[in-house]
Amino acid sequence: MKPTLLILAAGMASRYGSMKQVQSFGPSGETIMDYSIYDAIRSGFKKIVFVIRRDFAEDFKQIFEPRLKNKVETAYVYQEMTDYLNGYQPPAGRTKPWGTAHAVLCAKKAIADPFAVINADDFYGRDAFEKAYQFLVSGTSPSCYSIIGYDLAKTLSENGSVSRGVCAVDENNNLVSIHERTKIYRNREGKITYEEGGKSFFVPDDAKVSMNFWCFDPSVFGFIEKIFAEFLSAQGQDPKAEFFIPIIGDRFIREGKGQIKIIPTASSWFGVTYKEDAPGVKESLDALVAAGAYPEKLAMDN
Repeated sequence: MKPTLLILAAGMASRYGSMKQVQSFGPSGETIMDYSIYDAIRSGFKKIVFVIRRDFAEDFKQIFEPRLKNKVETAYVYQEMTDYLNGYQPPAGRTKPWGTAHAVLCAKKAIADPFAVINADDFYGRDAFEKAYQFLVSGTSPSCYSIIGYDLAKTLSENGSVSRGVCAVDENNNLVSIHERTKIYRNREGKITYEEGGKSFFVPDDAKVSMNFWCFDPSVFGFIEKIFAEFLSAQGQDPKAEFFIPIIGDRFIREGKGQIKIIPTASSWFGVTYKEDAPGVKESLDALVAAGAYPEKLAMDN
């Protein structure tokens, strides 16, 4: 078995305004993704698959291939709007792919073993990767997936609203439901709020959220393809409709396909949603390096 890490790096970066997946944050020019790859390799992952855009593929490979050569097996897949439509005609105004679950589906031919999924522009921490790897080798099955769960309060941005998959969890740490909330922020009274349908709703600080760190059995690809076809039929003519991974998790549970474990992590999460988040990310990485959690210069085979 070859536990695999799937990194979603095809984002349009519209809010950030630049290709944040390859921006340097570490003391020796490391990207956030470099730290994820470093943590993944030292946790035991044997293969890394990148989902990227075809138009920056060569630049991307020139950055990462020299760092990863002879360290870990790599593969690249492209997320195109027309992938896995099976004859469906998208609306004329559609210009971008269909979201994170569609990105996972695009990696179907590159993955044959249990795999984890992460975002390229989020820092997840060593503990998260170690727990994910252990689940992939001992807990995952066609009827059992998992999410690395973070406390909502620790995943907000001071510079604007964020999107989070908010989890409802039972007494056995199994996911009951997950809903993507696309406008979450702390209001003037200090309460975490999300907006939907013109109304505001409160969420507890310690609510568990998915930061798109999922662990799947490869049989999930067939399920995603089925749900994607249904998504297109129901919402495909909306030029802004997005097919998120939480949609897959929620349907997996509601259709009785199995269970999804919420695995809490002691790791600190941070990421770059807005340009203004960048200084804080640099400070956090510098602090981790100073504390000895990471070397001054990453070596991927450590």
